[in-house]
Formats: sequence, C-alpha cells, structure tokens
Amino acid sequence: MQSRPLVGVTTSEVRRAERTRPLPEGEPPQHEMALGMPYVRALARAGAVPVVLPPLGIEAVPRLLGCLQGVCLSGGPDLDPAAYGAKPAPELGPTEPTLDVFELEVARVADAMGLPIFGICRGAQALNVARGGTLHQHLPAVTDHSIDHRQTAPGWEETHTVRIEPGSRLAAILGTTEPHVNSFHHQAADRLGRGLRAVAWAPDGTVEGIEDPGADRLVLGVQWHAETLDRVGQPHPRLFEALVAAASGERLNLAA
Repeated sequence: MQSRPLVGVTTSEVRRAERTRPLPEGEPPQHEMALGMPYVRALARAGAVPVVLPPLGIEAVPRLLGCLQGVCLSGGPDLDPAAYGAKPAPELGPTEPTLDVFELEVARVADAMGLPIFGICRGAQALNVARGGTLHQHLPAVTDHSIDHRQTAPGWEETHTVRIEPGSRLAAILGTTEPHVNSFHHQAADRLGRGLRAVAWAPDGTVEGIEDPGADRLVLGVQWHAETLDRVGQPHPRLFEALVAAASGERLNLAA
C-alpha cells in the first residue's frame, strides 16, 4: 500500500446541550458531535487516515466526500422510521432526524460515487435504508428472545455467534463462517434495500450482515460493533483492512 487512503467516518451521535457540562469560562451549552475513538483507532490501524465527517447540510455532501477513498458509517441512535415511510413503534428510542438526513445522504452519495462503504450497527441499518430498505424497530417484538441483542457486558466481550453464508464476501473477509460478536442494538434490517443481500444471521434469525454481491467494490454492513473487537487474534480487524484495501484500489478477494 503506497499511500494511506482517506476514509470518512460519520458522527452519528449528538451530545445534547442539556447533558453537556461546559467550563464556566466557555461558551453556553450547545449540541456536540460524538464519535467513539475505537472507530478512529481501528481505521488507523488498518492503514487509513480517518476523516471525521461533520453533519453539514446535504448540499455539502458531494464536496465533503470528493476527497475521500472510502466511507465508514458508524453506530449511533435509532433511525427515525419516517426515513423509510413507517410510523414510530412505542419502543422506538431517541432519534436525531437531522443527523439521519445527513448520514443517509452520505450513504447515497458515496454509493453514487462508487466509494467502498462499510456500515457498523446503525451504519448498516442506514446503508439498508439509503437503498430503500426498512427496519425492524424493536427486535423483541419479532424474535423468540433467545438472544440478548442489548448486552450489558463491555463492548470488547462477545456474547453470541453469527452464521455467515459460505462463499459470501463477508465470509471471505473474516475467514470464518461462525464468528463470535458483541451486540448493542434493538433494531435490524427488515426488507432489504436495492442490490443488498443478507449474508449473516444471529441464532434467532436476526440479520447481522448485509452486502451487495453485484458491486465491484466493498458495500458491506455488519450489525455488531467490530471497532471494539479490533484486537490481535480476532477476525474483526479484517473488516477494516478490507475497507482500507478497497479504498486503496485493491481488488476484493471473493473466495471464502
């Protein structure tokens, strides 16, 4: 890899003004962008120069992405179901509709530009919605409760396995069809968006991985938080390495 590609990563969370604690001599309380450092570290370790994307107006997105070679859609709060034409379920968590508009536009523009895309948790859901898909708003309403998708263990601990389709790009990247993962979500893909295919499932049938098998680049989303499982001996760092390799123009190895 001759040069480190610029890979944008979205800031899908906001610290609300009423929850911030500014210094007495600082500015009045205001909303702040929030992005966990594990995303940045995982991308940097994989060989990228991470570029944190500020949630600007959608008219700025093409210019914002114009200098990038890849995009990572990060985790965060629930997506506003209005984005896919649904009414909010009673169990819907806090949403940030303004951020949704920005991140969905990032996904759409990155797609149109032919950039490699890797979505994590909410980011995988955003990828699906950006392509016209929908979400289960509350998994306990549609599953058998055999899997706790909102674990209380730390993010670096795996709490269940996923089954990955042999021959899929995800299986080829990870080098396994049954990795152990963590779980911090209560939503997941329902109807899949254009060109996307489910390639990984939790034991209760929840979709845990989606990809575009027809794309000549990486278009991939996983429901688990791979960034906090990014350590030596684990398969999960390969996800970031695959994004960086694709961003560097390397051909995908599709043989699982």
